Amino acid sequence: MSSRFPQFELQGTLQKFVDDLFETIFSTAHRGSALPLAIKYMFDFLDEQADKHSISDSDVRHTWKSNCLPLRFWVNVIKNPQFVFDIHKNSITDACLSVVAQTFMDSCSTSEHKLGKDSPSNKLLYAKDIPNYKNWVERYYSDISRMPAISDQDMSAYLAEQSRLHANQFNSMSALHEIYSYIVKYKDEILSALERDEQARRQRLRSKLEQVIDTMALSS
Repeated sequence: MSSRFPQFELQGTLQKFVDDLFETIFSTAHRGSALPLAIKYMFDFLDEQADKHSISDSDVRHTWKSNCLPLRFWVNVIKNPQFVFDIHKNSITDACLSVVAQTFMDSCSTSEHKLGKDSPSNKLLYAKDIPNYKNWVERYYSDISRMPAISDQDMSAYLAEQSRLHANQFNSMSALHEIYSYIVKYKDEILSALERDEQARRQRLRSKLEQVIDTMALSS
């Protein structure tokens, strides 16, 4: 029996579940819980940056949003459920999840995929469904853009509350060390960016970061 058999079995068996998954991810209403404030705040930030740099190409904005959430987070969860659940992923399951993940990535793309009889099976299986999935993605981004803006104060309060709720679940010192390692590597670029940004200048973020770097340098 061909090794491609599990992939072809996938569509008929799991079509409804794949549809439900995609609709839940790309929906602001049919998700069982409110859209996290961070998503709205992040997408608005990307739109603001596009406006700031006079980027009017809607495909660029779409790609930014896809790269920062669906393709960075959800694809990893779909392809690697063992990151979240205590399960074993065998080779057949891996092949099936690869098809779903590839379909998910194609649904987020703004490019048109021309397929033929020689195209890979993982591209052909959901070819007829991808236009509909793409509409869901576009609707999702559009719905979020029309939601009320999240103020900096509300976002800060939300993050503070999340930190409080999960205070004992993460190693904050380890996280801070990872951030500091990144800052040291790109120190000049970050300091220059803070100097150019008006809001960062008002909060004297460059001076504060330089103090942190100096303190860490003395203690090391």
